[in-house]
Order: sequence, then structure tokens, then C-alpha cells
Amino acid sequence: MLKMMTFFQGFPSPQAVPRTPDCPGSPQKLPSTSEAESEASMSEASSEDLVPPLEAPAALDGEDREAAKKEKKSKGLAKMFRIFTKGRKKEGQPRPAQPDAEGEAEEGGPLPSVEELKAALERGRLEAARPLLALERELCAAAAAGGLGAEELVRQQSKVEALHVLLRDLVLGVLRRPLDAAPERLRQALAVLAAQEREDRRAAAEPGPPGLAPTRPRRWLQLWRRAVAQAAAERLERRPGPEAPGCSEAERVFVHMGRTMREDLEAVVERLKPLFPAEFGVVAAYAEGYHEHFAAQLAALAQFELCDRDPYTLLIWVQNFYPNDIINSPKLAGELQDVKLGSLLPPRQIRLLEATFLTNEGANVRELMSRALEEESQHWAQDAAPQRLDGHCHSELVIDVIQIVSRGQAKAESITPELGVQMKQVLLMELVSFLQSYQRAFEEFLEKGRQFKNYRANIMAITNSCLSFRTSIEQYWKPLADLPSCVLRPLSELKSRGFDVLLQNLFTTLKPLFKRFTQTRWAAPADTLEVILAAVGERLPEFSDLQDRLREELVEAVHLHLVKEYIARLCKRSVVLKAAEQQQLAAHVQGAAARIQLLCTQHGSHASWLDPALTTLAEVICLQDPSAIRIAVATYASCYPDFSKDHLSAILAIKGNLPSSEARAIRNILDVRVGPPEDARPLFSLIKVG
Repeated sequence: MLKMMTFFQGFPSPQAVPRTPDCPGSPQKLPSTSEAESEASMSEASSEDLVPPLEAPAALDGEDREAAKKEKKSKGLAKMFRIFTKGRKKEGQPRPAQPDAEGEAEEGGPLPSVEELKAALERGRLEAARPLLALERELCAAAAAGGLGAEELVRQQSKVEALHVLLRDLVLGVLRRPLDAAPERLRQALAVLAAQEREDRRAAAEPGPPGLAPTRPRRWLQLWRRAVAQAAAERLERRPGPEAPGCSEAERVFVHMGRTMREDLEAVVERLKPLFPAEFGVVAAYAEGYHEHFAAQLAALAQFELCDRDPYTLLIWVQNFYPNDIINSPKLAGELQDVKLGSLLPPRQIRLLEATFLTNEGANVRELMSRALEEESQHWAQDAAPQRLDGHCHSELVIDVIQIVSRGQAKAESITPELGVQMKQVLLMELVSFLQSYQRAFEEFLEKGRQFKNYRANIMAITNSCLSFRTSIEQYWKPLADLPSCVLRPLSELKSRGFDVLLQNLFTTLKPLFKRFTQTRWAAPADTLEVILAAVGERLPEFSDLQDRLREELVEAVHLHLVKEYIARLCKRSVVLKAAEQQQLAAHVQGAAARIQLLCTQHGSHASWLDPALTTLAEVICLQDPSAIRIAVATYASCYPDFSKDHLSAILAIKGNLPSSEARAIRNILDVRVGPPEDARPLFSLIKVG
């Protein structure tokens, strides 16, 4: 996602005062309150040998050693005084030629004066750093010896400090644009900075001499780190590139900052780390500088009123892109693993953004699904024919809704897997609300679209969508052990409603045919059954536009209807048959059961649970032994728990030769029931007796 860019052009100036524009090749100077005064006083200085005195002879003892010490101290003070006073012009007397201060003088040779050091530093000569450090130490020694007055110490110290200001500006000027400097010059600047840090530590371990203002620690390393942070801020605050289509302002800014940070840190690792001393922690310094500014920018944005897309943008950067594509990118992961950068936003702010994101995304999904349903409803209202897929009526609404849900889920998971889990619950509730709206829209269409040409085709398309929705939901929310019933209930109700409407004409046709069973003698019901089965066989092909599984379920509904209506007619028969007639009726019932089962099975019914419904009743009608009847009834009740005493009484009423006491004993069998089987389905509860 992040593309390479040219590395930064320079570091910001470390001073706190307003910066001047960067000029490549011209390092900025760091102003000091005493610089002007110090430079004025330096103009009067001359040079002397600044190298520490040579080692004293090894063997001096007693009074000779003490005398040597005094002589050495007095010479050192005199030499120090000459360094700061030599070169002061007397009126009318020309200045003698001065040695070159661009390099370190040889051991024991003449060293540059203050004026020469100043001139060398102004020419950018970093070699002047070592004699300047020696000059500072000599000044401290002179102050400790007490050989100079207070005013003289102040004057001389101001010159040393003015030179250090020049050196500091020179060193930090090089480090401000490290990639513009020659490698050797960069090493020189780093060596000077390291020497200054060592001197800070040495000075901190020793008490400062009286008469001198404390000037250490100078903390140039901190100034450099501050400059790095300012450079990072300047880099990240640059205007991003041309606006990408569809991107918000926040997105463009984050992409720019992320790309800049990663590419700049990679350049630091590849080009600066080999040159910087390890103790400087150059990679950590730059990483911390960029991190702090990046975090500040995000924190500032999070305080304002955000548009709907901004919480996602903030979270995807804080939780995903920043830690994964930047901090743990292939070139930086090993370098930054020990740098404790932390998160760009505090945990509390992240939780608030996550809550806002979930709310916004839920509302967005709700709006998109509502639009999709509105378009589908318009399609129905315009009597447009449904699309076809694999030979079946098809609705694009399922695909649209599942894609909407999937996109919302993917957005959450792209932030963190944990947020994805929370989003699943949000989307599940939004989907339940949508399915309820879908159900209401379907009912409205059933009422208003009866005269439409494509009425039944659209009903089959809608019914097919129930299966597609159910399959997608079960797969999508598979991790959930049990889907809430409120999720699948609207689909079940919508499918049942679709079946009812599709089968309404067929069942209306069958109703008067079933009435014939009670209008003729049971001895000759075969013709009536043939008419019924012929009507069913003629109409079943009309449902081929349903998906195969749904068509099989619809045929099972027809199978149930045939068995139910046949039993209902048996229960309504108010005649008493003799034993021979009972045998004949039982044979007809057995034959009807076989014919119904054959027809429905041929068209795809798998309702094997209906097989004993008629055959066992035929057995009860046929049996004459009360004990055998009781066994058959007990078995029957175990298969159909909703088989009631009223239903049994209606069947037993056919048996005219059964004593009432025996009939009562048989009915009492139903008082002792085992628990219903788990897959028990309603049958007799759909049949009214009387």
C-alpha cells in the first residue's frame, strides 16, 4: 500500500525560536543570548599552545616535586592568560601572522588562538573542535587555580562559549541534513558530538571551578534528538500528493504520513545507521520522532466531530496499517522490536472509536439493505419477470444483501479480529430486522399483485431466496453454536407463506374431491382417489421453477395434505361397519396409502414419517382382538404424539362389533405416553374431529 518516496531533504533547526527557511548546503546557526557579546570579546583574543603540558619527569620527590608543581601551575596560568590576550592589537601596531587553525597542531607545536579558532569554525572546519575543548579545560584549570580575576574569567569564558555556539551550529547544521553531507564530514560531526557528550559526563562527575558560570552539561545530543523530532514533523506536515478519487481528506493525510514514515525510516536504517555511533540510537530517535507526531495528529483529529468514514480510517491505521505495514514491515521489524513506540492512540480513545465505528457501520448496512429491498419491491410492483439461474427463478436480492453484510464484516476484521467478532453480532441483528421488513414487503405484494402476469414466478423467486438466505446465514455465522431463532424464523414463515399461496389453487381443487369419500360408500373409493392423484400429478410440474430442495419440500407438503385429508374423511365417517366391511375398508386404506406414497415419492417427497399414518390406521380398522388393537394404538401414538382420544374414538366408531368397555380400555392406552421423539411433526393436530 505504501510506495517509496524520496527521503527527506534535511532536519529542522533545534532552536525554539521561529525557524528560517531551509537552504540546502547552508546550515542554519543556532542563536545564543551571549553570542554577540562573546564574538565582540573574541576579536581581542590571540593564540597560544592549547595542548596540555607534557608529562613531568617521572622521578621527583620531596621539595623538588612540590616546586615542580608550583612551577607547572604558574606556567599553565601564564600560558592560559597569553592564549586569551595574545593577538590583542596595540594601537598603531600591525597583527603578526597567525598559524593556520584548520587542523590540529602537532604535539608541542603552536596552537591556534581564539581568533583563529573562530575563523576556522566560520569556514566550517570541524577540526577546530579538539583545540576548543582543550581551551575549555585550560580555562577551568585556571579558574580552579585562582590566578585570574572574576572579570577576566567572565570575559574569557564568554569567548569559549561563543566558540562553542559556532561549533554547535556547525555540528547540528551537518546533522540537520545528514544525507547531503559527505560521509567523512558526517563522521567528523558525529565524533564532535560524541566528544561533547563525554565531556558532559566528565563535568557532571566533577564539581565546577569557582568563578565560572556552569555551562555543562550542554546536552547537544538532546538538541540533535529535538532536531530529529522537528524534522519528522516537517516531513509529515507536508501536503499530500494529488487527491485520490473517493478518498477523504483524513485518508489522504494518513496515507501520506504512513508512506513518508516508512520510507524515511528505511532510509535511516540503510544509510544513516552504519555511520552513527550505536549509543546514539539513530533509528530509535527517528522512529520516536515520527511516532510522536503521527500520534499527535491522530489525537487532534479524534477530538473533532468525525464524519462517518473517519472512525474506520483512524482505527485501520492505529490497529492495522501502522503496526503491521510500518512498524513490522520487513525492513523495519528487526530494527524497531526494541523501540517501545506503543499505540498511536490510548486504549480508551480506541474503544470509543470502535463503538462509533460499530454504530456507523450498522446504520450503513441497514441503509444499504433497505435500498436493495426497495429496488426489489419496485421490481415486483412493475410485474417484471424474475431472473433465472440454473433453470430456476432467481432473485438478486440475496446476493446484494449478503455482499453488503460481507463488506461490513470485512471492514471490521481488517481492523482487528476481535472487532470482527463484535461486528458479527451487530450484523446479525441488522439482518433480522431486514428479514422482517422483507417478510412485510412480501405480504404486501401477495395482496396487491394477484392479477400480475408474473405473480407466481415472483413468488417462487422469493421462496427460492429463503433457501439461499438460510444457507448463507448458516455458513456465515457457523461459529455460533446455535443461531437465535429470531434469525431463521422470518425465513421459515416466509417460505411457508410462499408454499401456501403456490398450493392454494391445487388444494382448492382437491377439497370437493375429498368430500366424495363421505358421500359414497367406502366400498368403492378407488375412483375418487384416482381423480385426486391425477389432479395432483397434473399440477406438480408447475413448481419446477423452485430450487430442487424447495420443490421437494413443497411435494412433501402435498404429501402431508393428502394423508391429512384422507384421515380427516375417515374420522368424519359416521357409519358403523360389520367385520367384513371393516376388512374391505382396511384394504382400501392400505391401497390408498401405497398410491399416495408412490406418487409423492416419484416427485421427490422424502416424508417417510408419513408412511405409517394410513397403514397403521388400516391395521386398527382390520384387527378384531382388543389386545392387538391396544398394541397397535400404543405403537401408533409413539409415532404420532398428537394422536388424541377424539381421533381414536372416531376410528373405533367404525368398528360396530367392539364393546364400549373395550373401546374405553383402548382409549386409556393414550393416557400412558412416553416422551415424543425429537423429530416428531404435527399431523393429527392439523385434523379436526367432528
